[in-house]
Amino acid sequence: MKFLIITNHSYMLWQFRRELIAELQTEGEVVLSMPFVGHEEDFAAMDCRCIETKVDRRGINPVTDLRLYRTYRKLLKTEKPDMVITYSIKPNIYAGFACRQMGIPYCVNVQGLGTAFQKEPIASVVTLMYRTALKKAKTVFFENKINATEFVKRNIVSENRETVLNGAGVNLEVYQQQPYPDEKDGIHFLFLGRIMKEKGIGELFAAAKKLKKKYGNKVVFDLVGFFEDEYKETVKQLVEDGIVTFHGFQPDPKPYYAMSHCVVLPSYHEGMSNVLLEAAATGRALITSDIPGCREAVEDGINGFLCEKMDAQSLEKCLEKFILINFDMRKEMGIAGRKKMEKEFDKDEIVNRTVVAILCSR
Repeated sequence: MKFLIITNHSYMLWQFRRELIAELQTEGEVVLSMPFVGHEEDFAAMDCRCIETKVDRRGINPVTDLRLYRTYRKLLKTEKPDMVITYSIKPNIYAGFACRQMGIPYCVNVQGLGTAFQKEPIASVVTLMYRTALKKAKTVFFENKINATEFVKRNIVSENRETVLNGAGVNLEVYQQQPYPDEKDGIHFLFLGRIMKEKGIGELFAAAKKLKKKYGNKVVFDLVGFFEDEYKETVKQLVEDGIVTFHGFQPDPKPYYAMSHCVVLPSYHEGMSNVLLEAAATGRALITSDIPGCREAVEDGINGFLCEKMDAQSLEKCLEKFILINFDMRKEMGIAGRKKMEKEFDKDEIVNRTVVAILCSR
């Protein structure tokens, strides 16, 4: 078989799907269409043929999007794949619609509903576009059941064409359980991800200010990632005030998981948070929003705590709850998280399920 994978980010594809791609290669050739933003050389070393395809990930310019659709049609005519697999909203819609029109089998991955489904009239427009593009999809992969139910409710896809997985899973060999660190330099809370509103960063900053005032050097708030421009001055001021420690973007998150005691993600929406899965696999407790895509990684009170979405006070209470339990209980939370990942989120099992669903849908 010849598989054509279409996505909007080579770096993210490598981070979370390289094991799946390696497994697909046992069934045939894999060609990748994506913007080149990192790891394209690694894919080439795997004997994947990579085609650079520019995608405006955030823009909603109809002219640009029409050009992308035409690019995908041309790509499909040239490559003549046996199966197309798409990731992210624009490839899902425009490549999906092109596959539908050209009679090429395709599978779609919905990695979360994102901001496009949060507000009208954009939500209605995106619903209509998805409904049109996914009409002939062989199967649609979802990372949590709530997102899948929403697509059925919106009459985008029928239930018999859904495949719900526990996200992309986590590679338990890459993210091994690490020794729990001592607390001589304080209890380290780690936020790892884009520093932006939808990740709950405003609520985290509000809670951090109060807890630093109350507990001083007993608590440390580490930030790893890159920030949206609107947060540049805020982060700078928080660093100067000693509220947070900013480490910038880091290509390898493992050392930062290892040095933390708890990973915090007060997000507004997720498909399935890979950060939470990686942190739990490392043996770290989690504090996150009680929303689809986050709550699946946490058994409240066992391997972490769930807070209310968009609620700084609720987040603060969860953080303080973690501070007030003893060291052994914090460590046991991390151990429980590792066991949960082994039981429910093993990447090998999820890759196998994905490949079976793709091959059975031909």
